Amino acid sequence: MLQVHQFPCLSDNYGFLIRDEATGTVASIDTPDAGAIARQLDDLGWPLHLILNTHWHPDHVGGNAQLKQRFDCEVVGPAGERDRIPGIDRVVDEGDVVDVGASRAQVLHTPGHTLGHVVYHFADQQRAFVGDTLFAMGCGRLFEGSAEQMWASLSRLRAWPDATRLYCAHEYTQANARFALSVDGENSALRARAREVDAQRARGEPTVPTTLALERATNPFLRADDAALQAALDMPDAPPASAFGELRRRKDAF
Repeated sequence: MLQVHQFPCLSDNYGFLIRDEATGTVASIDTPDAGAIARQLDDLGWPLHLILNTHWHPDHVGGNAQLKQRFDCEVVGPAGERDRIPGIDRVVDEGDVVDVGASRAQVLHTPGHTLGHVVYHFADQQRAFVGDTLFAMGCGRLFEGSAEQMWASLSRLRAWPDATRLYCAHEYTQANARFALSVDGENSALRARAREVDAQRARGEPTVPTTLALERATNPFLRADDAALQAALDMPDAPPASAFGELRRRKDAF
């Protein structure tokens, strides 16, 4: 089994250190802040064997070089972004497997936020590290990809089992909830969740990880093919990717 150690860093990122209990192998999911990650490793008494990058943005790869120099760890990242990831040793793409000790992650290529973005799905343990593809009640901006690409990527994640725990890279949930209510305000599950998120943040608690069941019920970006939501967008019977694109456009301007 994997231990997951989560901690805040930078302004709204999360760091994730994962440790395979059977072997003691440790990986960092992305490297938003090398200093913060190193301090957490020191406090835990853990080494660092692997860095698993989801995409090239600086708040996800900025600590690669410093951590690699200190820990002599292997840097793994998406094949489509190899030229933009510092210190990369091994590239991965759709269908590849990454072993963290005895724990095995399946790699999915999820273009949309960036063209090469990948996620790491520990299917046997129902855990996934989704970078900036999916957020609690949100999704990543389309910096490089299209609405069609992102909808296809999210649709693949949506097909996972309900109990899948999703480790998103940012604490954006309160803002995402406000937008979700603006387009899906009749959703009672969403209203209840928004209240709970406000309470969690008031207590200083993280809202990550989330579960796929919760996202399917309350995340408008996973519900672009839902008739009620399409009606609220005044887009009845629209192709889901078109409705998704309209949601993303509205969120960008919200």
